[in-house]
Amino acid sequence: MAKMARNGSASSILYNRYYKGKPASRIAEAKATMADLALGDKIRALRERAGLTQAQLAQRIKTQPSQISRIEDADYDGHSVDTLRRIARALHARLNIDFVADAGESELQPG
Repeated sequence: MAKMARNGSASSILYNRYYKGKPASRIAEAKATMADLALGDKIRALRERAGLTQAQLAQRIKTQPSQISRIEDADYDGHSVDTLRRIARALHARLNIDFVADAGESELQPG
């Protein structure tokens, strides 16, 4: 069996395979997906750390368990600030929304 050569970290291999030399829109899409993953994963981790099931968190914020499931899913893009605030309160956390300049872009300046 041939031994595969190691060409770097997993993330660099994936970047080279799927994004290097590709249109900027594909890279932007990947960044958006990673941000969605991070938000859903963070909510799931906070919920689990609090010892709550999706159903229990849903009951605390007066919604359906299916909505919590969707919010924790990376494909969900219907996050409302109100819902995120209710989740934060139920999990004894603080919601912090910020705008950060993309890499290579100048700092965001007020209009």
